[in-house]
Amino acid sequence: MGEQNLTLMTDLYELTMMQGYFKNKDRNETVIFDAFYRSNPMHSGYAICAGLEQVIEYINNLHFSEEDLDYLRSLGIFAEDFLEYLKTFRFSGDIYAIPEGSVMFPREPMIKVVAPIMEAQLVETAILNIINHQSLIATKTSRVCYAARGDGIMEFGLRRAQGPDAGTYGARAAMIGGCIGTSNVLAGRLFDVPVKGTHAHSWIMSFPDEYTAFKTYAEMYPSACILLVDTYDTLRSGVPNAIRVFTEMRNSGIPLTFYGIRLDSGDLAYLSKKARAMLDAAGFPDAVISASNDLDENLIDSLKVQGCKITSWGVGTHLITSKDWPSFGGVYKLAAIADSKTGEFIPKIKLSENSEKVTNPGNKTIYRIYDADTGKIKADLICLVGETFDENGPLVLFDPNEPWKKTRLEPGSYRMREMMVPVFRKGECIYHSPKVMDIREYCSAELDTLWDETRRLVNPHNVYVDLSQKLYDMKIELLNKMSRA
Repeated sequence: MGEQNLTLMTDLYELTMMQGYFKNKDRNETVIFDAFYRSNPMHSGYAICAGLEQVIEYINNLHFSEEDLDYLRSLGIFAEDFLEYLKTFRFSGDIYAIPEGSVMFPREPMIKVVAPIMEAQLVETAILNIINHQSLIATKTSRVCYAARGDGIMEFGLRRAQGPDAGTYGARAAMIGGCIGTSNVLAGRLFDVPVKGTHAHSWIMSFPDEYTAFKTYAEMYPSACILLVDTYDTLRSGVPNAIRVFTEMRNSGIPLTFYGIRLDSGDLAYLSKKARAMLDAAGFPDAVISASNDLDENLIDSLKVQGCKITSWGVGTHLITSKDWPSFGGVYKLAAIADSKTGEFIPKIKLSENSEKVTNPGNKTIYRIYDADTGKIKADLICLVGETFDENGPLVLFDPNEPWKKTRLEPGSYRMREMMVPVFRKGECIYHSPKVMDIREYCSAELDTLWDETRRLVNPHNVYVDLSQKLYDMKIELLNKMSRA
């Protein structure tokens, strides 16, 4: 956690390629690599970008320690002159990125690295590791929050995460995606986010009886008294004992500021309805009913359809591991190489038997196009850096896979926003990462720019990601040239 030296968190072939470029000095040209993904995770209509702050920490702390160099020397595959070069290695390039919390779509560069190829190659693995994981969890969280229809979602997954980093940075991503708090105390300290929790079944079991356990807890935490009611019998024991404790608190003049029950097993729809009726009848209509127990967006959505009375949700395993979709699928591909004489970028394209793996060439950026009246996203436009668009004139968009399908946007009906921002320039960070709770607020505003049809959990409408005419023509020219070779 914090600023760790993650320099050796890379695949070996990144280092062997680095040595190859080092030994062939004329091969260390400045290049452009794009990190992007090909399809939305979880069959969603969008994804949420997360992890940029840790990428910045990684780049800022990128260096080879003496211990690193000793280890590389022990492998017996690296020459001394190359290891000597690594002693003073620092990243010297430029990085552009979509800001954390932004809505993003397939094939758009999440991060663009412009650097000598040795440097750009080295950072590939760590960038993908960080962005893939945190974007996955942020996207999963946004779906869970959408299913809850405005109820609070608490991230409770640390004990089920795949290790400390996944649990802690996953909690950070979950906060960006919309959670109101996390059970992870370390994440709370590191990222200044709310921490939340109640008590376990073992608390109840350690007392002579359930009532005494509830009463003791309420005396200790009267302003945050959520009682776990399913240790023995939810409706015959748990809820009646909770009501007894709440009644005693009220009769003693203790303000019931935040109180209620938690359900962790059984038929949550049925139990929550019965518990709500019991609490209301006892004069506690504002008592919270929270729930946990292997929840995900699909189960929460189903419980909502069934009319459950739950208004607060603790989501653990399925959220922190993205259990139904464990990989984000981001890739890192060469897009251009600078001409050694002119410095101009020569576009590069990767071909494949699978058409979805054919890359978009050149030095690119992204413009987001919004409906002027609603503020909703109409489409994204990937174009070449330096292209300009006049919002006072018409804009013609077309599907790059079916270019005969065109849409003409009239002046005044749309507005445009460039999505990528500079993060590093000549090795120096020029970007200030907002606080996590500020990113969360920004993410919420970003999600509001999506149409409901795009946010639905099943068969969402896909946002169009188009290419500018200039980029499309470049791509077709390269494809034709390659097919003739």
